[in-house]
Amino acid sequence: MNYLAIIHKESDSQYGVSFPDFIGCITAGETLDQAKELAQEALTFHIDGMIQDGEELPTPSKIEDVPDTGAFGHFFVSF
Repeated sequence: MNYLAIIHKESDSQYGVSFPDFIGCITAGETLDQAKELAQEALTFHIDGMIQDGEELPTPSKIEDVPDTGAFGHFFVSF
């Protein structure tokens, strides 16, 4: 499955990443590449916990279904 990751960036901040399908699953990196790498780790950790707890994984959102928040960008993370 490919889950949508939203990139957040302010002028004086790191590259933040959040997942609209997984509230509370966030990470950040000094560079865009680092943020993407850490996003993969964060999502994997989050989903592994959900599976261990017997929770159902959400259906991945489509970019057109997520409200425009003025985010820096987006990418997809595979699980």
